[in-house]
Amino acid sequence: MSERSPAPGGLALVESLVNTVDLESGADSLDTAEGRERFGLGQDEVAGARELRESLRVTLLAHAGHPPHTAVTPLGELLAAAPLVLTVTESDGSAALAAADDRPLLSRVAAAVAGSLVAGTWDRLKACEAVDCHWAYYDRSPAGRGRWCSMQVCGARAKMRRYRAKG
Repeated sequence: MSERSPAPGGLALVESLVNTVDLESGADSLDTAEGRERFGLGQDEVAGARELRESLRVTLLAHAGHPPHTAVTPLGELLAAAPLVLTVTESDGSAALAAADDRPLLSRVAAAVAGSLVAGTWDRLKACEAVDCHWAYYDRSPAGRGRWCSMQVCGARAKMRRYRAKG
């Protein structure tokens, strides 16, 4: 839906997961084998991935100052169950968080969130204001006040609705 470039670093995974469903059409790529494979999911893991996706969406809506679109399990509760491993490289002492093997998608998302917190980019990942969209996007605007995934689509629609409401 958006013409924006992907979010930086691990946030691209979060953005990609949130954008697996098109709210306008209802198409969900997690319904396909290819869509599940993209995230390393088995059929039995789809319900959990959808729960994580919608908890992430609610958080991204909050980043943009919008109310939740539905009741969800709080993201903090989901991520608390994410096993992470801290790795330290002996040669240079660099450290990183890595996903543990038993819940890989949840752990990869938790590692991405943690990394983005350190980088200061977490709050820039948002969800579009348009109720029929809520597409995830990375807000690169200087002030960090982006509202729509696309000014040409969702932004233009919102402006047209406001214009028509005045008339």
